[in-house]
Amino acid sequence: MGQAATLQTVPNSTDLAFERTRMAAERTLIAWIRTALSMISFGFTIYKFLQAMQGSQKLSIRPNGPRNLGLTLIALGTIGLIVACVQHRSLLKQLHYSSSVGARWSLAMMVAVAISLLGTLAFAGIALRMGPY
Repeated sequence: MGQAATLQTVPNSTDLAFERTRMAAERTLIAWIRTALSMISFGFTIYKFLQAMQGSQKLSIRPNGPRNLGLTLIALGTIGLIVACVQHRSLLKQLHYSSSVGARWSLAMMVAVAISLLGTLAFAGIALRMGPY
């Protein structure tokens, strides 16, 4: 009787395979978060740096050059992260894992959504020339 209780608590290999695949998908999303955050922050930094250099007349570049480069990098990072979130959700649905509560809003997904929103706000702030930028 003791052996039967022990065997029931051990997950089968299919459960472990699903869990390993879900964790791999989380790691992939986290890698996309790092990449997108780097692109967004680099785009914003390049915009502000070149804008300051342009204002001090130390650098002769096109008037909208810093803005266009910054917007391009911010857009690439934000769009890349949004696509990664959609792909992540799609993979979890394929695994039939999205029916559980924890898979729908994992910590990585919440961070990805927050960074996507911040990237969108930074893009809109620079494009529309509003906000503290």
